[in-house]
Amino acid sequence: MPAIITSKFRRNNAQQFEESFGEASPNIYYLGIGKPTSFGTKNRADGRTDNIGTDSAPVTPADSVQDEYDTFDDLLAAKRIQSSDVSFAAPRINWVTNTTYDIYRHDYGNRITGTTNVQAANSGATNLYDSNFYVLTSSFNVYKCLDNNNNSASTSEPTGTGQNPITTADSYIWKYMFTMSASAQANFLSTDFMGVSSNSTISNNATDGDLNVIKIKAPGTGGSNGTFTGIPVRGDGTGGTCSVTISSGSVTAVSATGTPTGYSFAYVRVADINAAGGGALTGAELDVIIEPKGGHGFDPFEELGAFFVILNTSFEGAETANSGDFTTANDFRRVALIRDPKASGSAATTSTLRATKAVRLNSGAGTFTSDEKITQTNTGAVGKVVQYDSANRILFYTQTRYNDEGVDANGNQTAFSGTNLITGATSSATGTPTGNTETVNNVSLVGGYSSSELDADSGDVMYIENRAPVTRSVDQTENVKLIIEF
Repeated sequence: MPAIITSKFRRNNAQQFEESFGEASPNIYYLGIGKPTSFGTKNRADGRTDNIGTDSAPVTPADSVQDEYDTFDDLLAAKRIQSSDVSFAAPRINWVTNTTYDIYRHDYGNRITGTTNVQAANSGATNLYDSNFYVLTSSFNVYKCLDNNNNSASTSEPTGTGQNPITTADSYIWKYMFTMSASAQANFLSTDFMGVSSNSTISNNATDGDLNVIKIKAPGTGGSNGTFTGIPVRGDGTGGTCSVTISSGSVTAVSATGTPTGYSFAYVRVADINAAGGGALTGAELDVIIEPKGGHGFDPFEELGAFFVILNTSFEGAETANSGDFTTANDFRRVALIRDPKASGSAATTSTLRATKAVRLNSGAGTFTSDEKITQTNTGAVGKVVQYDSANRILFYTQTRYNDEGVDANGNQTAFSGTNLITGATSSATGTPTGNTETVNNVSLVGGYSSSELDADSGDVMYIENRAPVTRSVDQTENVKLIIEF
């Protein structure tokens, strides 16, 4: 049986996700960075290898339990995404001169009257949201294209923010929707997507069932020349009329007039054109374009197909304003979105969370280097250095499931513990844990050690992106815009 899941389902899912950030009992989302070590062929303790790509061509993450665990193993830090960091979004379509834009139509994908062909946009799209029927201008105004002058190229950039449709010099008709504010441009505008917002003046003055455009499908023949007004638009609404111009016996122009409201379907009959003075016109077919529910501009999220959500997060150096949880001494190759993680067994809520482990060493310790293997006597523990804070003698490290990164030759992963000597494989640096319980530079240590502030494997990993390495710096900010499609 023919069936379809409509765009409303996608929009509903996007709404549910966006609302989950700001509800009375919201979900808590963090965007994390990780994978300080290079991609490549990794050695396992059982003698086999895992090929996870290269730094220039990282492996595509799998939707697997394994990748979810791996994400936590070498996670560096995570930053909470606030509700103000979230926006609905739609694909970005810039206005560019000499481009032919599609028009809004209510019936893309439906069969054209009298045929089994489906209605398609000038671009070939058979779904409204696959067409390029709106634009973002150089003034960061968003306009919907209501008419494109019979598929002509647009040469006049639309301007103006009024409530009524705007006709430009190239005979395009545009409907102003909203303007992206400076903050929206900074936070929710990427190369391919734009944040969607509403303009209360436009939405409050939209008319449900209004009519603005009537297209000529077939011009007909045999009519009397002239312009005829007050022709009724039939259907389930009221107040709709139109003006029809006939030249050389055929319809050449149609304009919607009157004060239409309440139309969900509409017709212009040839008999009514003839009754208004059109003579003996025959064969003319006019398509009345039905507006979206509420009218153009009433709900820009629905009207522009905003079933995308942008999450905007910036990692500012070491995040010193948030306890300095982000290392600037290493790079990262992975970005992950985590929902409802825990910290010390309870729901995580703080702005940032350190995800590495740490140990404080006694004075006289050597200088460990980033990405080197470390081992501990007696325990046999193995780890990988993320950063060594020489001023405070704090060694930050991770432990993964691979040889030289977290497991010993027998495949066992053992926690670093006690005051056993720790040695760097590359630097030959050594150090002995202090064994003290203290807080140093916002790192809480018990017996000289600090576990990850973010509980390993807690919460749900909802998104994983492997990428080329990003080198961090104390005076650098990385802005991440994560676009999720529903």
